[in-house]
Amino acid sequence: MDKISADSPEYVYEQLAAILERKIRSGEYAPGARLPGELVMTHEYGVGPGTVRRALSILRDAGLVVTRPARGTFVADPMPPANPSA
Repeated sequence: MDKISADSPEYVYEQLAAILERKIRSGEYAPGARLPGELVMTHEYGVGPGTVRRALSILRDAGLVVTRPARGTFVADPMPPANPSA
């Protein structure tokens, strides 16, 4: 389920953002944990660095991650609820 599909109607960066969000919400990446680096994700998911940056931007906008310059991207602590409108 953690595969990027070229046949999907979703953009690749949206697919990657959804994969990372699932990993965050499932606890695979705990609050405060550092996410893998951009280079690692480009190799793991077979995407370009711009795709990784755009996916992380989506997660930042949702409040799920924070980026610390020269340190990396970390899961927000505390994390926002899964569905804030509920």
